[in-house]
Amino acid sequence: MISDGFGLASESMARAFVQQQSDSFPPEWASILDNLLVGTTRTRSSSTLVTDSAAGATAFSCAQKSFNGAIGVSRDRKPCATVLEAAKHSGYLTGLVSTARITHATPAAFAAHVVDRDMEELIAQQVIAYNASLVGGRGPTVDLMFGGGRCYFTPMNAGPQLGAESSCRSDQLDLWRFAQQAHGYTAISTRKQFDALAATPLSHKLPVLGLFANGHMAYEIDRKPTEEPSLTEMTIAALNMLHTAATGKNGTLGNAPGFFIMIEGARIDMAGHDNDPATHLRDIIEYWSAVAAVRAFVDANPDTLLISTSDHETGGLTLGIDPEYAWYPHVLGPVKQSADAICAQLRSLVKQPDQLRDSVTTQVLPLVLGIANATSYEVGRIVDAVAQGTKACKHAVGHVVSDRARVGWTTGGHTGVDVGLYAYGAESAGIRGSLENTQVGQLLATFLGVNTTALSPLLAHQTIEQEGFRRNKLLV
Repeated sequence: MISDGFGLASESMARAFVQQQSDSFPPEWASILDNLLVGTTRTRSSSTLVTDSAAGATAFSCAQKSFNGAIGVSRDRKPCATVLEAAKHSGYLTGLVSTARITHATPAAFAAHVVDRDMEELIAQQVIAYNASLVGGRGPTVDLMFGGGRCYFTPMNAGPQLGAESSCRSDQLDLWRFAQQAHGYTAISTRKQFDALAATPLSHKLPVLGLFANGHMAYEIDRKPTEEPSLTEMTIAALNMLHTAATGKNGTLGNAPGFFIMIEGARIDMAGHDNDPATHLRDIIEYWSAVAAVRAFVDANPDTLLISTSDHETGGLTLGIDPEYAWYPHVLGPVKQSADAICAQLRSLVKQPDQLRDSVTTQVLPLVLGIANATSYEVGRIVDAVAQGTKACKHAVGHVVSDRARVGWTTGGHTGVDVGLYAYGAESAGIRGSLENTQVGQLLATFLGVNTTALSPLLAHQTIEQEGFRRNKLLV
């Protein structure tokens, strides 16, 4: 389990928020993660002391250091077999769950091999084995995928019959249809379809491709339960399906030695980039819920190992800023929307300054952020930022809330600090101390009894560069 962008200060923030909600949570109360803490993970990549998610996830998946932006490739730009691929090659079932696009850096690093994380068109082809299995032979490497990112599986200029809001592809490849026709994926995209699948895991055979948003899935604070499943719901459904398939309870042969799954709380990181404390908080609490669900599965299946850590910390979050020795978690409670959602609405008013100011004054601050006594400075800070662009707007909204809560941020990017390492279940007693991120990858491979190094030569043929690709984004 990977809590993207989640540092130890974030854990402190979420714990304190829960504790101040009720007297039933005394100072000694511990979260689900607190109870599983065994050490810390160091996060540097091969190219810098401050990693990005791609290099961070590649350290976990390949047990190798690589450069920022690298997806399943070594520092010398050669494909490295991942623990997921090695597990599949050894007969295990495999799964990926994320609240980001399934082609985004963290899930991609377990099932794809490209030299730049933004080559998501090629990543989408690789995760469903458009040409061939990445570990040799035919067939998909990933048996189950839940997350977002339908746009990278939808052909350019797709017709409405595909139900596509838009395509992120620059070609006419219909990977959604290919996955179903070539590899027999059950492809689902709606909440109704997910509920039907989750309710009857015994009757559904793998592989399954469930993409519930065109881009990233919604922040937990914005999520509409009738439209998208939560991270916890996807986690429980994935565990049930993989377990029943591995044990043969759904009509399969049931001869798999088990399964490997990577579950990512992706949007913790993105809220950190926005310096949006309330949104960051809600996704952390949802991640806690997913961890609790996995722990319950481990209790019922004690031959299972749960490891949870982060690829890096995001935002440089700190609790308490000058001049007070205090911070106020209750400020985060009334916030009803993410800064991302708020700014999407405000940006539509950028050419109507009077209406924009009125909206910020009478709607956003008192009704959405829960600030009834906003100052003219706070109003002006948000209004002025709207004209400067979406990023400036999101930071302004986040900082207005943060200042009131006395929460500080040092950056809109990542930091190089160590992050928490959590473990539970089979063989977890031996996991202790300060580990390099590559050592976490080695632990996964050792527990499963697989060898990623021996498998890497099978990937020598793999295309690792997307034709016509031009980088146009910053690393996140």
